Amino acid sequence: MICKDRAMHRVAVLALSGVYPFELGIPARVFGASWDPDIGMLYEVVVCTLDGGPVMTNAGFSIGVDHDSQALVDADTVVVAPVDLGWPPVWDQPTGPLTQALTRVRSDARIMSICTGAYVLAAVGLLDGRRATTHWRLAEHFQSLFPAVQLDPTVLFVDDGNVLTSAGASAGVDACLHLVRCDHGSRVANQTARDCVVPPWRDGGQAQFIDRPVPEPGRTATAPTQAWALEHLDQPLSLSELAAHARMSRRTFTRRFRQETGASPGQWILRQRIELARQLLETNDLPIDQVAHRSGFGTGASLRRHLHRAIGISPQAYRQTFRRAERLAQRQAEEEEARSE
Repeated sequence: MICKDRAMHRVAVLALSGVYPFELGIPARVFGASWDPDIGMLYEVVVCTLDGGPVMTNAGFSIGVDHDSQALVDADTVVVAPVDLGWPPVWDQPTGPLTQALTRVRSDARIMSICTGAYVLAAVGLLDGRRATTHWRLAEHFQSLFPAVQLDPTVLFVDDGNVLTSAGASAGVDACLHLVRCDHGSRVANQTARDCVVPPWRDGGQAQFIDRPVPEPGRTATAPTQAWALEHLDQPLSLSELAAHARMSRRTFTRRFRQETGASPGQWILRQRIELARQLLETNDLPIDQVAHRSGFGTGASLRRHLHRAIGISPQAYRQTFRRAERLAQRQAEEEEARSE
Protein backbone atom coordinates (compact mmCIF):
# COMPACT_ATOMS: atom_id res chain seq x y z
CA MET A 1 0.00 0.00 0.00
CA ILE A 2 1.24 3.48 -0.87
CA CYS A 3 1.53 5.23 2.49
CA LYS A 4 0.62 8.86 2.95
CA ASP A 5 3.22 11.08 4.61
CA ARG A 6 0.91 13.96 5.53
CA ALA A 7 0.34 14.47 9.24
CA MET A 8 -3.37 15.03 8.57
CA HIS A 9 -5.23 13.64 5.65
CA ARG A 10 -8.75 13.54 4.34
CA VAL A 11 -10.81 10.35 4.01
CA ALA A 12 -13.96 10.47 1.88
CA VAL A 13 -16.47 7.64 2.29
CA LEU A 14 -18.89 7.04 -0.60
CA ALA A 15 -22.40 5.84 0.34
CA LEU A 16 -24.65 4.37 -2.36
CA SER A 17 -28.26 3.24 -2.29
CA GLY A 18 -28.65 0.12 -0.16
CA VAL A 19 -25.57 0.88 1.94
CA TYR A 20 -24.92 -1.12 5.10
CA PRO A 21 -25.01 1.39 8.00
CA PHE A 22 -22.58 -0.58 10.16
CA GLU A 23 -19.86 -0.76 7.54
CA LEU A 24 -20.49 2.84 6.49
CA GLY A 25 -19.51 3.92 10.00
CA ILE A 26 -16.29 1.91 10.19
CA PRO A 27 -13.93 4.45 8.55
CA ALA A 28 -15.16 7.30 10.74
CA ARG A 29 -14.89 5.12 13.84
CA VAL A 30 -11.36 3.87 13.15
CA PHE A 31 -9.76 6.88 11.46
CA GLY A 32 -11.62 9.21 13.82
CA ALA A 33 -10.01 7.44 16.79
CA SER A 34 -6.48 7.87 15.40
CA TRP A 35 -4.47 10.59 17.04
CA ASP A 36 -0.94 11.42 18.11
CA PRO A 37 -0.15 13.31 21.34
CA ASP A 38 2.33 15.53 19.51
CA ILE A 39 0.14 16.22 16.47
CA GLY A 40 -3.49 15.73 17.45
CA MET A 41 -6.10 14.18 15.20
CA LEU A 42 -4.59 12.51 12.15
CA TYR A 43 -7.55 12.11 9.82
CA GLU A 44 -10.55 14.11 8.69
CA VAL A 45 -13.42 11.85 7.62
CA VAL A 46 -16.34 12.99 5.45
CA VAL A 47 -19.24 10.97 4.02
CA CYS A 48 -20.66 11.71 0.60
CA THR A 49 -23.16 10.44 -1.96
CA LEU A 50 -22.96 10.83 -5.73
CA ASP A 51 -25.30 13.84 -5.79
CA GLY A 52 -25.12 14.99 -2.18
CA GLY A 53 -28.67 13.84 -1.49
CA PRO A 54 -29.85 11.25 1.05
CA VAL A 55 -29.64 7.52 0.29
CA MET A 56 -31.67 4.60 1.61
CA THR A 57 -29.79 2.05 3.71
CA ASN A 58 -30.50 -1.66 3.68
CA ALA A 59 -31.79 -1.28 7.25
CA GLY A 60 -34.94 0.57 6.23
CA PHE A 61 -33.95 4.16 6.98
CA SER A 62 -32.28 6.84 4.91
CA ILE A 63 -29.22 8.89 5.75
CA GLY A 64 -28.40 12.45 4.84
CA VAL A 65 -24.89 13.69 4.06
CA ASP A 66 -23.17 17.05 3.73
CA HIS A 67 -21.11 16.30 0.62
CA ASP A 68 -21.48 15.19 -2.98
CA SER A 69 -18.90 13.45 -5.19
CA GLN A 70 -16.67 16.55 -5.14
CA ALA A 71 -15.46 15.20 -1.79
CA LEU A 72 -13.81 12.34 -3.68
CA VAL A 73 -11.70 14.82 -5.68
CA ASP A 74 -10.31 16.41 -2.53
CA ALA A 75 -9.61 13.13 -0.69
CA ASP A 76 -6.31 11.45 0.09
CA THR A 77 -8.12 8.17 0.73
CA VAL A 78 -11.45 7.15 -0.81
CA VAL A 79 -13.49 4.37 0.84
CA VAL A 80 -16.42 2.76 -1.00
CA ALA A 81 -18.90 1.41 1.54
CA PRO A 82 -20.72 -1.86 0.78
CA VAL A 83 -24.27 -2.17 -0.55
CA ASP A 84 -26.80 -4.94 -0.08
CA LEU A 85 -27.02 -7.06 -3.25
CA GLY A 86 -29.76 -9.32 -1.91
CA TRP A 87 -29.81 -13.11 -2.24
CA PRO A 88 -29.34 -14.36 -4.82
CA PRO A 89 -27.15 -11.31 -5.42
CA VAL A 90 -28.05 -8.74 -8.08
CA TRP A 91 -25.68 -5.96 -9.18
CA ASP A 92 -27.78 -3.04 -10.39
CA GLN A 93 -25.88 0.09 -9.36
CA PRO A 94 -25.62 2.84 -12.04
CA THR A 95 -22.12 2.29 -13.43
CA GLY A 96 -22.06 5.51 -15.48
CA PRO A 97 -22.30 7.95 -12.56
CA LEU A 98 -19.90 5.81 -10.52
CA THR A 99 -17.32 5.86 -13.30
CA GLN A 100 -17.66 9.61 -13.66
CA ALA A 101 -17.21 10.12 -9.92
CA LEU A 102 -14.31 7.72 -9.36
CA THR A 103 -12.31 8.83 -12.41
CA ARG A 104 -12.09 12.25 -10.73
CA VAL A 105 -10.16 10.79 -7.79
CA ARG A 106 -6.59 12.08 -7.70
CA SER A 107 -3.97 9.76 -9.19
CA ASP A 108 -1.96 9.81 -5.94
CA ALA A 109 -4.97 8.98 -3.75
CA ARG A 110 -5.66 5.57 -2.20
CA ILE A 111 -8.91 3.78 -2.93
CA MET A 112 -10.36 1.19 -0.59
CA SER A 113 -13.53 -0.91 -0.64
CA ILE A 114 -15.28 -2.77 2.13
CA CYS A 115 -17.06 -6.03 1.27
CA THR A 116 -19.37 -5.50 -1.75
CA GLY A 117 -17.75 -2.13 -2.36
CA ALA A 118 -15.36 -4.22 -4.47
CA TYR A 119 -18.19 -4.56 -7.01
CA VAL A 120 -18.07 -0.78 -7.48
CA LEU A 121 -14.32 -0.73 -8.07
CA ALA A 122 -14.54 -3.72 -10.42
CA ALA A 123 -17.48 -2.27 -12.36
CA VAL A 124 -15.51 0.87 -13.25
CA GLY A 125 -12.39 -1.13 -14.19
CA LEU A 126 -10.21 -0.24 -11.22
CA LEU A 127 -9.59 -3.89 -10.32
CA ASP A 128 -8.81 -5.28 -13.78
CA GLY A 129 -5.68 -7.40 -13.55
CA ARG A 130 -5.37 -6.77 -9.82
CA ARG A 131 -5.63 -9.03 -6.81
CA ALA A 132 -8.74 -8.29 -4.75
CA THR A 133 -11.20 -9.77 -2.30
CA THR A 134 -14.82 -9.45 -1.25
CA HIS A 135 -17.18 -11.44 0.98
CA TRP A 136 -16.51 -15.14 0.51
CA ARG A 137 -20.20 -15.94 -0.02
CA LEU A 138 -20.28 -13.67 -3.09
CA ALA A 139 -17.07 -14.92 -4.68
CA GLU A 140 -18.65 -17.01 -7.44
CA HIS A 141 -21.09 -14.25 -8.41
CA PHE A 142 -18.36 -11.60 -8.35
CA GLN A 143 -16.02 -13.67 -10.51
CA SER A 144 -18.77 -14.34 -13.06
CA LEU A 145 -19.29 -10.60 -13.51
CA PHE A 146 -15.65 -9.52 -13.34
CA PRO A 147 -13.40 -12.29 -14.70
CA ALA A 148 -10.49 -9.88 -15.22
CA VAL A 149 -10.09 -9.50 -11.42
CA GLN A 150 -7.71 -11.87 -9.61
CA LEU A 151 -10.13 -12.63 -6.80
CA ASP A 152 -8.98 -14.24 -3.55
CA PRO A 153 -12.09 -14.88 -1.43
CA THR A 154 -10.18 -16.53 1.42
CA VAL A 155 -8.42 -13.51 2.95
CA LEU A 156 -9.46 -10.58 5.14
CA PHE A 157 -8.08 -7.90 2.84
CA VAL A 158 -5.80 -7.44 -0.14
CA ASP A 159 -3.32 -4.57 -0.32
CA ASP A 160 -2.43 -4.01 -3.98
CA GLY A 161 -0.51 -0.77 -4.23
CA ASN A 162 -2.90 2.19 -4.23
CA VAL A 163 -6.01 -0.03 -4.12
CA LEU A 164 -7.12 -2.02 -1.09
CA THR A 165 -10.13 -4.35 -0.95
CA SER A 166 -11.51 -6.00 2.17
CA ALA A 167 -14.01 -8.68 3.06
CA GLY A 168 -17.20 -8.15 5.05
CA ALA A 169 -17.95 -6.28 8.27
CA SER A 170 -15.06 -6.63 10.75
CA ALA A 171 -12.52 -7.10 7.95
CA GLY A 172 -13.18 -3.45 7.13
CA VAL A 173 -11.90 -2.60 10.61
CA ASP A 174 -8.75 -4.64 9.92
CA ALA A 175 -8.18 -2.86 6.61
CA CYS A 176 -8.61 0.60 8.16
CA LEU A 177 -6.21 -0.27 10.97
CA HIS A 178 -3.77 -1.52 8.32
CA LEU A 179 -3.83 1.94 6.73
CA VAL A 180 -3.36 3.65 10.09
CA ARG A 181 -0.39 1.40 10.76
CA CYS A 182 1.00 2.13 7.29
CA ASP A 183 0.63 5.89 7.79
CA HIS A 184 1.65 6.29 11.43
CA GLY A 185 3.14 3.04 12.74
CA SER A 186 2.26 0.38 15.28
CA ARG A 187 2.04 2.67 18.30
CA VAL A 188 -0.77 4.77 16.83
CA ALA A 189 -2.52 1.77 15.26
CA ASN A 190 -2.46 -0.16 18.53
CA GLN A 191 -3.80 2.81 20.47
CA THR A 192 -6.56 3.23 17.89
CA ALA A 193 -7.44 -0.46 18.21
CA ARG A 194 -7.58 -0.15 22.01
CA ASP A 195 -9.88 2.87 21.76
CA CYS A 196 -12.16 0.93 19.39
CA VAL A 197 -11.87 -2.23 21.55
CA VAL A 198 -10.81 -4.43 18.63
CA PRO A 199 -7.79 -6.68 18.00
CA PRO A 200 -4.75 -4.55 17.09
CA TRP A 201 -3.62 -6.68 14.17
CA ARG A 202 -5.03 -9.37 11.93
CA ASP A 203 -2.90 -9.65 8.83
CA GLY A 204 -4.64 -9.58 5.46
CA GLY A 205 -3.74 -13.17 4.69
CA GLN A 206 -5.74 -14.50 7.63
CA ALA A 207 -8.73 -16.59 6.57
CA GLN A 208 -12.15 -14.89 6.33
CA PHE A 209 -13.94 -17.80 7.91
CA ILE A 210 -12.93 -20.91 9.80
CA ASP A 211 -15.09 -23.99 9.94
CA ARG A 212 -14.96 -24.59 13.69
CA PRO A 213 -17.34 -24.68 16.66
CA VAL A 214 -17.76 -21.62 18.85
CA PRO A 215 -16.00 -22.21 22.20
CA GLU A 216 -18.34 -22.86 25.10
CA PRO A 217 -18.70 -20.06 27.68
CA GLY A 218 -15.97 -20.23 30.27
CA ARG A 219 -13.80 -22.51 28.14
CA THR A 220 -11.24 -19.95 26.96
CA ALA A 221 -8.65 -21.99 28.80
CA THR A 222 -5.62 -20.92 26.79
CA ALA A 223 -5.90 -17.18 27.52
CA PRO A 224 -3.42 -17.25 30.46
CA THR A 225 -0.94 -19.14 28.31
CA GLN A 226 -1.36 -16.62 25.50
CA ALA A 227 -0.58 -13.80 27.94
CA TRP A 228 2.44 -15.70 29.27
CA ALA A 229 3.72 -16.37 25.75
CA LEU A 230 3.55 -12.65 24.91
CA GLU A 231 5.97 -11.98 27.78
CA HIS A 232 8.39 -14.68 26.57
CA LEU A 233 8.48 -14.18 22.80
CA ASP A 234 12.27 -14.00 22.90
CA GLN A 235 12.37 -17.64 24.01
CA PRO A 236 11.84 -20.80 21.89
CA LEU A 237 8.27 -21.53 23.14
CA SER A 238 7.81 -25.10 21.98
CA LEU A 239 4.37 -26.68 21.75
CA SER A 240 5.26 -28.94 24.69
CA GLU A 241 6.19 -25.94 26.84
CA LEU A 242 2.98 -24.09 25.97
CA ALA A 243 0.85 -27.15 26.67
CA ALA A 244 2.62 -27.71 29.99
CA HIS A 245 1.96 -24.10 31.00
CA ALA A 246 -1.75 -24.62 30.24
CA ARG A 247 -1.67 -27.97 32.09
CA MET A 248 -2.97 -29.83 29.05
CA SER A 249 -1.75 -32.50 26.70
CA ARG A 250 -0.25 -31.25 23.44
CA ARG A 251 -3.23 -32.55 21.48
CA THR A 252 -5.84 -30.98 23.78
CA PHE A 253 -3.97 -27.68 23.94
CA THR A 254 -3.66 -27.47 20.15
CA ARG A 255 -7.35 -28.19 19.69
CA ARG A 256 -8.44 -25.65 22.35
CA PHE A 257 -6.03 -23.02 21.09
CA ARG A 258 -7.32 -23.28 17.52
CA GLN A 259 -10.92 -23.14 18.75
CA GLU A 260 -10.24 -19.97 20.72
CA THR A 261 -7.95 -18.09 18.33
CA GLY A 262 -8.65 -19.53 14.88
CA ALA A 263 -4.94 -20.33 14.44
CA SER A 264 -2.47 -22.97 15.49
CA PRO A 265 -0.11 -22.09 18.36
CA GLY A 266 2.78 -21.79 15.90
CA GLN A 267 0.87 -19.46 13.55
CA TRP A 268 -0.30 -17.29 16.44
CA ILE A 269 3.18 -16.95 17.94
CA LEU A 270 4.65 -16.05 14.55
CA ARG A 271 2.13 -13.22 14.18
CA GLN A 272 2.92 -11.89 17.65
CA ARG A 273 6.66 -11.99 16.92
CA ILE A 274 6.19 -10.08 13.68
CA GLU A 275 4.10 -7.51 15.54
CA LEU A 276 6.79 -7.12 18.22
CA ALA A 277 9.54 -6.82 15.61
CA ARG A 278 7.62 -4.08 13.82
CA GLN A 279 7.20 -2.14 17.06
CA LEU A 280 10.91 -2.46 17.86
CA LEU A 281 11.90 -1.33 14.37
CA GLU A 282 9.64 1.70 14.62
CA THR A 283 10.55 2.84 18.12
CA ASN A 284 14.32 2.38 18.57
CA ASP A 285 17.68 2.05 16.82
CA LEU A 286 18.57 -1.47 17.91
CA PRO A 287 20.67 -3.41 15.39
CA ILE A 288 18.60 -5.80 13.28
CA ASP A 289 20.15 -8.83 14.99
CA GLN A 290 19.05 -7.53 18.40
CA VAL A 291 15.54 -6.86 17.11
CA ALA A 292 15.51 -10.43 15.83
CA HIS A 293 16.69 -11.77 19.19
CA ARG A 294 14.18 -9.78 21.26
CA SER A 295 11.26 -10.76 19.02
CA GLY A 296 12.18 -14.44 19.03
CA PHE A 297 13.47 -14.85 15.48
CA GLY A 298 16.98 -15.59 16.64
CA THR A 299 18.92 -14.18 13.69
CA GLY A 300 18.64 -11.20 11.42
CA ALA A 301 18.34 -13.52 8.43
CA SER A 302 15.34 -15.25 9.98
CA LEU A 303 13.68 -11.90 10.78
CA ARG A 304 14.27 -10.65 7.22
CA ARG A 305 12.75 -13.79 5.75
CA HIS A 306 9.63 -13.75 7.93
CA LEU A 307 9.05 -10.00 7.71
CA HIS A 308 9.39 -10.02 3.93
CA ARG A 309 6.97 -12.91 3.70
CA ALA A 310 4.46 -11.10 5.94
CA ILE A 311 4.57 -7.55 4.57
CA GLY A 312 6.89 -7.67 1.56
CA ILE A 313 9.66 -5.45 2.91
CA SER A 314 13.00 -5.84 4.69
CA PRO A 315 13.50 -4.77 8.33
CA GLN A 316 15.84 -1.93 7.33
CA ALA A 317 13.49 -0.61 4.65
CA TYR A 318 10.57 -0.85 7.09
CA ARG A 319 12.46 1.17 9.71
CA GLN A 320 13.50 3.82 7.18
CA THR A 321 9.94 4.21 5.90
CA PHE A 322 8.54 5.00 9.33
CA ARG A 323 11.47 7.15 10.37
CA ARG A 324 10.86 9.33 7.29
CA ALA A 325 7.17 9.60 8.17
CA GLU A 326 8.06 10.38 11.80
CA ARG A 327 10.49 13.15 10.81
CA LEU A 328 7.98 14.65 8.41
CA ALA A 329 5.22 14.58 11.01
CA GLN A 330 7.48 16.26 13.55
CA ARG A 331 8.45 18.96 11.07
CA GLN A 332 4.81 19.61 10.19
CA ALA A 333 3.91 19.82 13.88
CA GLU A 334 6.68 22.36 14.42
CA GLU A 335 5.47 24.41 11.45
CA GLU A 336 1.90 24.35 12.79
CA GLU A 337 3.12 25.51 16.18
CA ALA A 338 5.17 28.30 14.60
CA ARG A 339 2.18 29.52 12.59
CA SER A 340 -0.02 29.56 15.68
CA GLU A 341 2.48 31.82 17.43
